[in-house]
Amino acid sequence: MIGLKKYSLGEQYVALKRFYPQFDVRLGKSQVLCTGKIKPTARSIDYTFKLRHKIGMRPRVNIIDPILKRNFKDEKIPHVYPMNELCLYYPKYQEFNDTKLLSDYIIPWTSLWLYHYENWHITGDWEGGGKHPN
Repeated sequence: MIGLKKYSLGEQYVALKRFYPQFDVRLGKSQVLCTGKIKPTARSIDYTFKLRHKIGMRPRVNIIDPILKRNFKDEKIPHVYPMNELCLYYPKYQEFNDTKLLSDYIIPWTSLWLYHYENWHITGDWEGGGKHPN
């Protein structure tokens, strides 16, 4: 990351507003908060998400409506952290960091995660790949 530009919260805010004007994006003193609806495919339902990001921290994304559901009572939803926070990438590999825009990575990855979530409900298999830390 030497020599790469790190984006400020203000720059993250501006990019989100520019590329996703339909979302409610707010800039606070220490974080960017973004809520909106995503529909991963034409046949999908609308999912309302909430994205919170603080510089130097992993972005946190939750689906707030509808509530994420398991296929079976004793089965866990794949690729989620506690409180059903989406696991969009493996932090150890630095696939997202402060040199990347939320609008270019986290929003599309959220839609892709939802696509795989819907397919998981149909097939019972998570086809999204990835690694999830224990």
